[in-house]
Amino acid sequence: MADTRIPDELHYSEQDEWARAEGERVTVGITDYAQQQLGDVVFVELPAVGTRLVRGAAFGVIESVKAVSDLYAPVSGEVLAVNEELASRPELVNEDCYGEGWMLAVRAEKNATEGLMDAATYAEYIAERA
Repeated sequence: MADTRIPDELHYSEQDEWARAEGERVTVGITDYAQQQLGDVVFVELPAVGTRLVRGAAFGVIESVKAVSDLYAPVSGEVLAVNEELASRPELVNEDCYGEGWMLAVRAEKNATEGLMDAATYAEYIAERA
C-alpha cells in the first residue's frame, strides 16, 4: 500500500471510486488501490450517456484477470460522458486511473461530494482493510 497514489484534490468512496468535482460536473473512476487489487483490467462496461446514477448503486462492471466487480456511483446525477477509449483499451485503468483511465463524467446534484472521504481519510480506510 505504500506505493498507492491518493491525490489530495479528489474525493473517495468506500467502494474505491474517486470523484473530481469541477462545478456541477464530476469525473469518476476507480482508485489506484482498486486497480492494484484487481490486477490487469481486461474489460470495462459503462452506462450510456443520459443514464441516471444513484449514489451507492452499481453503474457498471470491471473485469480483470483476477475478478469481475461491480462499479458503484460515488455521486448521484446524470451521465454526461463515458470514456469510450476504455472499450478498446481497458488497460488505461491500470496505467493511469486518475487521468486517461477515467470512466464517467456526471452532472451531479448539489453537494455531490459531501459524505465522501478526503485523501487522508481514504488512506486510513484502505490501511485498515489491508
